[in-house]
Amino acid sequence: MSATFSRTTAAGERADRESHDVSTPVVILGGNTHGSLGIMRSLGRMGVSVHAIYSPPRGPASFSAYCKSTRVWDFAHAKPDDTISFLLEVAQRIGTRSILIPTWDEVAVFTAEYYNYLKPWFLCPEQSGQLARSLCSKKEMAGLARRCGVPTPEVVFPESLEDIARYIETARFPVMLKGIDGNQLKKRTGKKMAIVYSPRQLREMYLAMEDRAEPNLMLQEYIPGGDDSIWIFNGYFNANSECLVGFTGRKLRQTPIHTGMTSLGICLRNETVEKMTREFMRALGYRGILDIGYRYDPRDGQYKVLDINPRIGATFRLFVAENGMDVARALYLDLTGQEVAPSPRREGRKWFVELDLKSSLDYYREGSLTLRQWLRSLRGIEEAGYFAWDDLAPFWRLCSMALSNLTKYAGRWTKSLTLRLPSSTASSPTSSLEATLTGMETTTAADQSKP
Repeated sequence: MSATFSRTTAAGERADRESHDVSTPVVILGGNTHGSLGIMRSLGRMGVSVHAIYSPPRGPASFSAYCKSTRVWDFAHAKPDDTISFLLEVAQRIGTRSILIPTWDEVAVFTAEYYNYLKPWFLCPEQSGQLARSLCSKKEMAGLARRCGVPTPEVVFPESLEDIARYIETARFPVMLKGIDGNQLKKRTGKKMAIVYSPRQLREMYLAMEDRAEPNLMLQEYIPGGDDSIWIFNGYFNANSECLVGFTGRKLRQTPIHTGMTSLGICLRNETVEKMTREFMRALGYRGILDIGYRYDPRDGQYKVLDINPRIGATFRLFVAENGMDVARALYLDLTGQEVAPSPRREGRKWFVELDLKSSLDYYREGSLTLRQWLRSLRGIEEAGYFAWDDLAPFWRLCSMALSNLTKYAGRWTKSLTLRLPSSTASSPTSSLEATLTGMETTTAADQSKP
């Protein structure tokens, strides 16, 4: 990555304000991290007035020079009626009808379900609330994919320890243990999924992670291959479910490694993934921005859908056309009645988020990344999640937060030495349940082989 790339890109994107009507403001729901920051910069460089609503604690994105105003709202715990009233108040303060862009699953579902209440003051795709909810549920999503002829990994949905015991009788390890609702599982355990290597580990993790009152765990076939076998499609579908803009790319690294979001990716053409996704979404009548992930299975040569996000993805700035078009801009132009001009994608473009530095160390520790490979992987990076020459405040805020967390961690570690507490108890910044799960995932190879 170089300063020249970042400055040139920003300058080229600002030129768009001369050719487009940018009088319609935008309100981002969830203005905390790099995904929402990408929206602020992409639309802000066009000259769009961007406002953000974030849930506490405040993240680096809301410090962007391209964010005109911020408001705080706890979407996760507020009643729907209160959230609607709050959003209408925000719209009235702005003074004109605005475009609404949700950045995480729950608010995407909320926006779809309460579209009729929001549309007098907000512009957004008229999406089916039931479809949005189904796509966020890995169980329902798998059913939709099968009905539309889209390959999926084999999945099982246990509801008891007895179901786990029956599954173990014929299971091939490793397997993926995931939340049907990944965000709900993360609230309880600190993670959305885990790779399980043995029957014993599966029993232990199931008991630790499952909510018996509301079962939310699923078992998914583990598809062999590295993190770079995961492909992404980002696109925007209009009111007729026509894909006006579509991009494909490949993950190179993830954070956390093997189970997380993209930390380094490359834009590459994949006609199979693109064609399959366009047909899949047309069959569902999907509207709006889409972020979808597939994994290539070398055993049968198929791309199998892993998850579907009925919203903009945090990695969307990996995908930029030669004319600066991305899915956020496509949405903006289409909803304001302007042409979404076609343009060749920037094949080979790389994007990364600064959390990739931590992931790279983890890949190095497990022996799957060398220093030479890491240096080579940085070639071609054109944009970062937080750093930008024309908008430095979010990056400095990220650094400040990292330093603060490091100081707190060091303080706890020092105190643990003084009090002679076990290091695993004193140094972990996570809950005791998350610490237990982390310990399970690092079970030795010998223990993994035990029944």
